[in-house]
Amino acid sequence: MMKRTIKPQEFNDHIRELLKDPKIVRMKDYTQHGNISTYKHCLRVARKSYDIAHKMNIRINMKEMLKGAILHDYFLYDWHYKGDKLHGYHHPHIALRNALMDFKLTEREKNIIKSHMWPLTLTHIPKCREAFIVCLADKICSLEETVKMRKH
Repeated sequence: MMKRTIKPQEFNDHIRELLKDPKIVRMKDYTQHGNISTYKHCLRVARKSYDIAHKMNIRINMKEMLKGAILHDYFLYDWHYKGDKLHGYHHPHIALRNALMDFKLTEREKNIIKSHMWPLTLTHIPKCREAFIVCLADKICSLEETVKMRKH
């Protein structure tokens, strides 16, 4: 199988309209890890997901994977100050609930959002390649943001 060349503009073409949406722009108001906003974190996860899919030549629905990645942490609050010690367990459900109120989602996009914290959320398993890739990309980006990009 011939490997597909990564087109830098392709990623931007898929997410451009989503990132302009005022509902998604609200994620800039909330801190995710260190000094990274939830908006920037979700954008980083989308980019990492895109890179993984291309580098490993995995056949996926790119549009749905990137939309799910952008919305995977659409919980719209600063979890550092909310006092929820179990945020890691609860936020996928909250993000999915919020996303369903504001966007039309496919079953694949719902699974991406709901399962991105697996295996922490044992019962919400990635059921498609797209969800598994976003789950992996989220772990990589979260580790980088927490360890390498901390506030000093």
